Amino acid sequence: MGFTHAYGEPMEEKLAVERIRAAYEMGYRFFDTAQRYTGIDQNGQIVYNETVVGEALKDVRQDVIIATKCGITMRDGQRIVDGRPETIRATLQESLKRLQTDYVDIYYLHTPDPKVPMAVVAKTMKELYDKGLIRGWGVSQVNAEQLREANAVFEVSAVQNRYSMMAREQSAEVLETAAELQIPFIAFSPLANGYLSGAYKASDTFLEQGDFRARMPQFTEEGFKASQDLLGYLEKLALDKQATQAQIALAWMENLPQRVLPIPGSRQLSRLKENFESTKIQLSEAEVQTINDTLDQMTLGPVFLGSQNQR
Repeated sequence: MGFTHAYGEPMEEKLAVERIRAAYEMGYRFFDTAQRYTGIDQNGQIVYNETVVGEALKDVRQDVIIATKCGITMRDGQRIVDGRPETIRATLQESLKRLQTDYVDIYYLHTPDPKVPMAVVAKTMKELYDKGLIRGWGVSQVNAEQLREANAVFEVSAVQNRYSMMAREQSAEVLETAAELQIPFIAFSPLANGYLSGAYKASDTFLEQGDFRARMPQFTEEGFKASQDLLGYLEKLALDKQATQAQIALAWMENLPQRVLPIPGSRQLSRLKENFESTKIQLSEAEVQTINDTLDQMTLGPVFLGSQNQR
């Protein structure tokens, strides 16, 4: 997402393609994008994240899992939620073209449309599945009831919600429901938009146009004060494990008893490598429980849309 959306001006396309390809060479095999992940370049042109992903992975398509999303678009500068069947179908055709593929491994509804029942969405996804255009489907930013409704009509392949050490409560019921239904849980923003990496301080500013961090509460002076105990705890855990704070935050998630896959995003090669190596960090069941118990006792500061899973 960050190559074209939400973190300032889009990266130059050639370099972005190289970075994604470098991630593949490191061992990454799961790539998550969306129709919505767009930005405006220096020439005023729209840059689609799907286009970058498609170009980077076109000759290794059979070796990777590509997930993309529909249901959110921009119209006259306004964010529009549209989960109608005709929109889902049309958006998929556009995404397939940009991704340079004839199928998508997981096709998500990016966020529920209050005007369209989840059952209707599920039936539409089944239609696309039967045509071979998608190999699975998912829901994102849903509650437990919506997940159950969708899964009852057509088996859901994955659910993707915001989840991190700072944002556990709002998706707790969804996480448990996913475990009950044996649906993998994909965690977006597992590092709270980079905050948990410890790489930022209260004096940092995000002035580049299109950088959402400028309005994220965790990056304010008040946010840092409110969550200083968490950052200090992460620093201690990282020292104990000879790892980075980001690696600990990811390893904790990877070792939860539920099936959770974090999908951190980064533009930097060093961060891509750092995040990938989090899989080498082993946390015992007792260590994970201790971390959970400690987090339960902490008063945490606000996190971007922490009570509303929206992007």
